[in-house]
This record gives sequence, C-alpha cells and structure tokens, in this order.
Amino acid sequence: MWLVSDVHGAAGALGEVAAAHPGPLLVLGDLINLVDYRTYDGIITDVSGRDFTAEMVRLRTAGDFAAAGRLWREFSRGREKELRTRYEEHMESAYVEVCAALADADAYVTYGNVDRPDLLERHLPPAARYVDGEVVDIDGLQVGFAGGGMVSIGTPGEVSEDAMADKLDSLGAVDVLCTHVPPAIPALSTDVIAGRMKGSSAILDYIDRASPAFHYFGDIHQPRASRWRRGATTCVNVGYFRATGRAIRHG
Repeated sequence: MWLVSDVHGAAGALGEVAAAHPGPLLVLGDLINLVDYRTYDGIITDVSGRDFTAEMVRLRTAGDFAAAGRLWREFSRGREKELRTRYEEHMESAYVEVCAALADADAYVTYGNVDRPDLLERHLPPAARYVDGEVVDIDGLQVGFAGGGMVSIGTPGEVSEDAMADKLDSLGAVDVLCTHVPPAIPALSTDVIAGRMKGSSAILDYIDRASPAFHYFGDIHQPRASRWRRGATTCVNVGYFRATGRAIRHG
C-alpha cells in the first residue's frame, strides 16, 4: 500500500508512481493546482494573471486573509459570472488530466480543500474508487477515509469541524485513518513557510478515542515535523507530491 497527497496537477509524476506501484495507491486529496506558492503557476494565474496571483500569495503568506479577500472581491467585481465560468472550465480540464494518470491504477482517492468533490468523482477512471466517510478493506487492513480541508477561505473542499467529526464517528474503529488535513498537533499542522497552522481538533479527538495504528494525511507542504507519535497512533504526513514526486509506503 502506497500513499500520496497534494498532487496539485503533477499528472505526469502521478502516472509514473501509479505504474511503478501497481498495488493499492491511496491519494489523499488536492489533486488540482490552484496556485503553487513557489512559482505562482496554477489555475488562478491562468485565469486571473500572474500579478494578481503574486499579490494574493503575498497577502496570504503574511496572514492577512481579510486583505486577500478584499483583493479577490475587487478583482472580480462586475465580472463574477465570467470568472466563475473560466474557473469552472480550467478545473474541469485539470481533473480530466490528473485523473487520467490513474487509468490503470488500483487507487482509492479522497478530496482535499482545493478539490471540487463532484468533479473529482466524475472524472475518476473505473479502476479508481472515490472514498469519503467510509471504511475499506485494503490488504486485510480496515482503512477509514475522511476527506476535506479546514474552513479557511471558502475553497470548494472545505468542511467544518462538526462535519469532520460526523464523518469520523461514522467510521468506528479502524487500523488506518486517511484524511487530507493533519490532527491539531502544532508540529504536524504548522507550515514553516506559510507560517500558519491548519489542524483538525476533530481528527485529534478521534485519534485519542479510537487509536488507529496509523494516521496518514497531507495538506501541510512544509511541516515542522512529518512524523509524530500520539499514544498508540503513528501520524505521518505523506508529503507534498507536486514537489517530491514520491509515494510513501505504508508502515
């Protein structure tokens, strides 16, 4: 069993990993690339331009989310419908490309905060299974999936803590928990570059209560720590796949 997260449009590398590891491949969200904070590449730049994207990234990196929201509203004013249509078209094309990389993979895919769950599920090939709020037997292990990201700026795949708690409650006890976001453990949920913390208290509560042997996740591209022990649970950030191009093997 191999795992990746935060593909962010790296379809070629995903296809190579799927070919190299034909066994179960678990993809833990953020399949499309809205914006790469390192290069500004992504759908936002393609639609709204590099200058806009650079300023948006600057504000968000500085933690000024209110100003980033104002920038977005001012840029969009009077052409909301046009921009919405263009973003929809770019996102659809992005899912066609990245999901095609899983055409021959025995894959289980959940969604992250930048994902559109409906588009992701629609474009997954028959060999890949969309999973969210359910338990799957993989290689004799009970693997629970709870997709979605933390509520932040209104991206399509965000879920509330209450909604996340409900998903986790529906899983019951599992051997392996797979989510997009980390638990609310500072070392795992703090991005040392972006300078912000994004961790779920609902996930941490579930770990403390259900004690899965492993918890795998992504979301934090540059964490303070990528591996942590919480009671009986080994928590592992499987990495920023767009940057590494590598899958992590279970265990």
